[in-house]
Amino acid sequence: MKAVVSKLHFSSTEEVMVVRRRPHVVNGGGFVVTDCREKNIFKIDGCGVLGTKGELVLRDGDGNDLLLIHKKGGMVKALSIHNKWRGYSYDYQGSPKPVFTLRDPKQSCFSITGSIRISVQPGNCYFDVRGYFPDRDCSIVDSTGNSIAKVKEWSGSKDIYSVVIKANVDKAFVFGVIAVLDYIYGESTSC
Repeated sequence: MKAVVSKLHFSSTEEVMVVRRRPHVVNGGGFVVTDCREKNIFKIDGCGVLGTKGELVLRDGDGNDLLLIHKKGGMVKALSIHNKWRGYSYDYQGSPKPVFTLRDPKQSCFSITGSIRISVQPGNCYFDVRGYFPDRDCSIVDSTGNSIAKVKEWSGSKDIYSVVIKANVDKAFVFGVIAVLDYIYGESTSC
């Protein structure tokens, strides 16, 4: 897989990451991603922290912004049959650069079998989310049908779950997608 957000967040081996949701009351929501040594790798802030609906920020373990994600709005949204989310990374000069668009069919919130499509810029590369995120049973698959990441339930808790990420996959991209899924289904990053 080519880097979508950053080559710095690849691993040469499969990794299991743990996601811990932050309560809205204490920290404004969002979630923290740790590795097997419980080191903070990513932090995702939603509107409880940012104060803006439809906006998410993925930061690395040191607090540096990696990905800014906006929900497409306005008149175009009202006329569209799809909700779209756009992810932007930052280039070496600090300017935002579009890296992916996630298309969420409005009916997918009510359908367990609906697939969510992610288009990666530039090029014709795409990924799909298959399964149902609220049940912690979904995968991100590439255009050839190979799973690159799988969300799994962690000991019966909705507040803690694991994500198994295949080798040579951009983890920042994976957690950017998971942040949008979290928001779509009204979980810790939403208002």
